Amino acid sequence: MTDARAHTAVDNGRHEYMTERARADERAGVWSGSWVAERLGVELAGDDTLPALLGLALRRNPKRAHLLVSNVLGKHVPQSPSVVHGHGVTLGRRVRDLLGAEAAERAVVLGYAETATGLGHSVADGLGTAPYLHSTRRPVAGAARAGGFEESHSHATSHLLLPEDPALLAGDGPLVLVDDEFSTGNTVLNTVRALHERYPRKRYVVVALVDMRSPADAGRLEDFAREIGARVDLVTAASGTVRLPDDVLQKGQELVARYEALAAGPAGESRGAGKPGLAQSSRDGVTGADATAPGPDRAGASAQGTAWPQTPAPAPTPAPGTVARVDLHWPAGVPDGGRHGFTPAHRERLEAALPGMAGRIAEALPTDARRVLVLGFEELMYAPLRLARELEHTVDADVRYSTTTRSPVLAVDDPGYAIRTRLVFPAHDDPADGPGERYAYNVAGAGFDAVVAVVDSAADTPALHAPDGLLARLAAHSPHVLLAVVPSYLPQAPHASHAPERPPMLPEPLRGPDFSSYAPDEVGWLLQDLSDVTLEAPTEEREEAIQSGGAHYAESLPVEYQPSEQYQELFHAALQTSAARLARAVGAVTEVVLTERSPRPVLVSLARAGTPVGILMRRWAQYRHGRDLPHYAVSIVRGRGIDANALRWLADRHDPADVVFVDGWTGKGAITRELAAALSDFESTDGVTGFDPEIAVLADPGSCVRTYGTRDDFLIPSACLNSTVSGLISRTVLRADLVGPHDFHGAKFYRELAGADLSTAFLDAVTARFPDVADTVDAQVKDLLSADRSPTWEGWAAVERISEEYGIHDVNLVKPGVGETTRVMLRRVPWKVLARAGAGADLDHVRLLADQRGVPVEEVADLPYTCVGLIHPKYTRGATGADGKAVAL
Repeated sequence: MTDARAHTAVDNGRHEYMTERARADERAGVWSGSWVAERLGVELAGDDTLPALLGLALRRNPKRAHLLVSNVLGKHVPQSPSVVHGHGVTLGRRVRDLLGAEAAERAVVLGYAETATGLGHSVADGLGTAPYLHSTRRPVAGAARAGGFEESHSHATSHLLLPEDPALLAGDGPLVLVDDEFSTGNTVLNTVRALHERYPRKRYVVVALVDMRSPADAGRLEDFAREIGARVDLVTAASGTVRLPDDVLQKGQELVARYEALAAGPAGESRGAGKPGLAQSSRDGVTGADATAPGPDRAGASAQGTAWPQTPAPAPTPAPGTVARVDLHWPAGVPDGGRHGFTPAHRERLEAALPGMAGRIAEALPTDARRVLVLGFEELMYAPLRLARELEHTVDADVRYSTTTRSPVLAVDDPGYAIRTRLVFPAHDDPADGPGERYAYNVAGAGFDAVVAVVDSAADTPALHAPDGLLARLAAHSPHVLLAVVPSYLPQAPHASHAPERPPMLPEPLRGPDFSSYAPDEVGWLLQDLSDVTLEAPTEEREEAIQSGGAHYAESLPVEYQPSEQYQELFHAALQTSAARLARAVGAVTEVVLTERSPRPVLVSLARAGTPVGILMRRWAQYRHGRDLPHYAVSIVRGRGIDANALRWLADRHDPADVVFVDGWTGKGAITRELAAALSDFESTDGVTGFDPEIAVLADPGSCVRTYGTRDDFLIPSACLNSTVSGLISRTVLRADLVGPHDFHGAKFYRELAGADLSTAFLDAVTARFPDVADTVDAQVKDLLSADRSPTWEGWAAVERISEEYGIHDVNLVKPGVGETTRVMLRRVPWKVLARAGAGADLDHVRLLADQRGVPVEEVADLPYTCVGLIHPKYTRGATGADGKAVAL
């Protein structure tokens, strides 16, 4: 039998590695978390080693204002590279001892981007023979995705797994997962759940510098191990918890806002310039270069109404330092890190080349340099760490190591605060999620005689060398800056002989009346007809199978909901009330598509919710512009991606750049992310470029896309029903015994429900309002085209917050918005409905369904959506209430 246990191995003694800064602060009686602790009432409890390992800082975050700042990770706090590498190696050796020699030989190490990529690689060094892979947020052309997962607490959550060798994760040896801290356990559990479904194994080891789980989270790892039938061990350097007062989030957010305002200064003033306590901020000479907030005495006096002291005359700005390149002679064929896998053979070659590379850096350094920083770049942590460690043994200087980061953190110039200064500069590696600020902490004012910036070649761009770029920021604070570029490793393309065979032709789309009740020119379905296959299962059975991991939701269908007379009356009333509003949204999103996306768009709806919207957009183009747009419907499945055969069919007949994917609405944005990842994979496997992942939707309450008709969360009546408002077509099906490698995904045509079909009635009711709203649409489109429509992903952040607040710990069980809540009520086992206080008729049908199913509706103030549906988080058929309807935890 599988040993389904969770073990914890923690050093209780004082760790041998301590930072010089931590020792100095101990001697001075100053802990780098005391500033936050005093102001927020935060308490760090646990092992005696914790204050040496961790400090505290503040960030703007809707769920957690405080940030644990590691003194030994080499991310935010410059540290001796021997200390940083030593911590990882020590943990790796403990894992090796825990597993035993035989199991350790078969282990694979997986690290988390961006913070733990170097730590994970160092753990692999300690294991000795383990191959290493880290997750990445950088899609890479030619690299097929082996998986992915979400990091719920992070500011940038999507992770990709892109191993060059697909077999790297497919073995049955132990998988060692490495992160910098183990706080709630959500990230690790999400990863293991996703990988275990695809590559099941008997043993996992979770490694972290610190275990900071709350008592409420402490038992989840053991429960999870039992759930998946595997052994899960935990190895950490120290353990403890952060005790927070009830009002810590509000107080923390207020404190961050106050200090950011102080750092920003009056309008038109350089950030931090001339403010007392803003050490180093004026030395850069460029607006916005640095941001530090005032020290505690000045800030505290200001907060209490005491006058500010007189501003001293600004110190003279020193001349910027020199910037020069150093050629590392990086060994050919050795990856820059673990993004695509790093083998023991790679490690041997790197070890042999390190002395020579460090020697070249040493020769380029000024002879009188006494304090040197080697600065890595976001996920590129291991290569600069090893270069820094080798340089530490090569030169007679104090060598420190840290890296740049995406994470925005408040800087406060106080010895009791972990982030003393920050440099701000634009991203310089053309990130997939668009441009943005990046940061280097505790570099300004640290007295470095030289800084060696190590980046990969993908990041050696004009933005790096720009007047506001990273190199210029560093040169404002150090007299000598060296740039060392590591070639970005590109995985080898698979041999052509391994490419999957494909049939010469794919079938033509299905059309009504043979498949669907829509007219044949309204939509072509790139699906296969599974109408004669029994796929329906009771909702309760499906929910239990889905949540237990026994089945995927796309492998079966729910029994079609048959609306009561009262519910049908609500549908017709809602349609009458909202038809004009829907027509405006249809007109607006269609005009935006015609203006911005393509003058000859090919509408491709995501079946099935997107299909009525695609038809309405097609009708608007005909009514307003006389254009007859092609329109198809394709299948996309969460966790499985979009139908690749449908993409191949489209690419054979249309220019991919003209394809516009259409959906009804956004919830938290899961399908938006799924589509982007699937198209990236398709480009890698098929070499077909040009498909735009940007979805066009009627309503974007989650702020996930740029192309929408409205961002209001309102009732779209097509969400009220299932097939009877969607052409009598079922939700799509993807099951291996029914859908082969050369088949379209499947769906059913419910011909027997023709008497209850309202699909055409819905379309005609909205189309009839087109003339009434035409002028309003013109004004609305003008506003949309001139507005900043950049996605903010507010919906995803709200879902994460709700998931944690209600103890669900799985964003997939939180369905935001009227449309998604309706789906929960019709297809899943609902737990409860959260409704915005004062929500009106848009929720009448939800309240009726909730009453019929015995589901409580809870009014919530400040809900960003009109409503949110919560799926029962621990559903088994035994969890239903005594009345057979209500569900209870």
